[in-house]
Amino acid sequence: MRNLALQFRDFFVSLKLTIGLLVLGIVLIFLATLEQADLGVWGVQQKFFYSLFVLAKLPGTSLLLPVFPGGYFIGGMLFLNLAAAHLHRFKLTWRKIGIWLTHVGLLILLVGGFLTSLLQQEFQLVLDQGGTKNYSESDRTCELAVIDTTDARTDHVVAIPEGILEAGDPVQHPALPFRVVPKAFYPNAALQMRRDAPGAPPSLATAGMGPQIALTPLAVTYKEDDRNMPAAYVELVGTDGSLGTFLVSTELGMPQHFDYAGRSWKIVLRFERRYLPFSVTLVKFSHDIYPGTDIPRNFSSRVRLATPGAGEREVLIYMNNPLRAAGLTFYQQSFANEDRTSILQVVRNPSWTLPYVACATITLGLLVQFGFHLIGFFRRRSREEAART
Repeated sequence: MRNLALQFRDFFVSLKLTIGLLVLGIVLIFLATLEQADLGVWGVQQKFFYSLFVLAKLPGTSLLLPVFPGGYFIGGMLFLNLAAAHLHRFKLTWRKIGIWLTHVGLLILLVGGFLTSLLQQEFQLVLDQGGTKNYSESDRTCELAVIDTTDARTDHVVAIPEGILEAGDPVQHPALPFRVVPKAFYPNAALQMRRDAPGAPPSLATAGMGPQIALTPLAVTYKEDDRNMPAAYVELVGTDGSLGTFLVSTELGMPQHFDYAGRSWKIVLRFERRYLPFSVTLVKFSHDIYPGTDIPRNFSSRVRLATPGAGEREVLIYMNNPLRAAGLTFYQQSFANEDRTSILQVVRNPSWTLPYVACATITLGLLVQFGFHLIGFFRRRSREEAART
């Protein structure tokens, strides 16, 4: 048993393990780079880096098999290898404090990357010049919104996540006098009027605009310039029977109206929303180019933040100068509509300070260790000169 424990220890403190993991990391980055053209940045992150193993389909089947270590596996092993080797080989003395700080900084860096992969959330805030919003939207996931519009002053919204629609789980929410039953979900689909698609199969929809629309399922796209347009067939079932099956899609945009139980309702499939604790107004968007060329020099958005009970303030957001507010970071991402629309990336990352802490710790450790060696060098130099004298 003791020999087994020693072998286990020697494996985790081995320098060969460190080199092997670094080589695997280089190969993983190379493979991910090759796949980026087909999967896009987000798809590559999920497949290669935010996973224990890279999965691939067995030819001719839909069975997924692990074919290469993923980012979580390599990063976790590096963390264990670094921690075990440091605890085993280095003693906690003043002369080694710089090495300790440097290795602690590396461990914090690994932990920070892991937490970022788990906790970071990214959304988009699309603003027309002069427009105001108090929410941002996802560009990948959607939600089914069932809206009670009876009160002219306030809408009451029940949002059903994409995962529930995809699983087909019925939803009976206390705020709804009917049950929502997903019949089919399509991660990406194209819509066209049925009169323009004579060979289209019959529609599952029996209410709203669905019976007049033909749906064609499409393969999920991961390309940077493409966007998936999810769609679903959803049946609403009241106490006295079915209210009909609606075709909902992010491509439709406008909600569909219906009345039930003496109240007015809307139903719409939209990209997932995250509401902000303040409203954002785009005062002015600027697209600067170098004189005499079409080469972009700068993109900037002057926005006005209005927080209830805290007044207003104006902020200029431009490249490498984001806005940080309420735990969110707003980056200038892009623009559209002939410079009349600004697209801001909204990021929530509770662990965003860890990379800064890690870099500061590593820098301090290197300076301390270098300082010890520099002082030792000068002391030896002084002794040698004194001996010669």
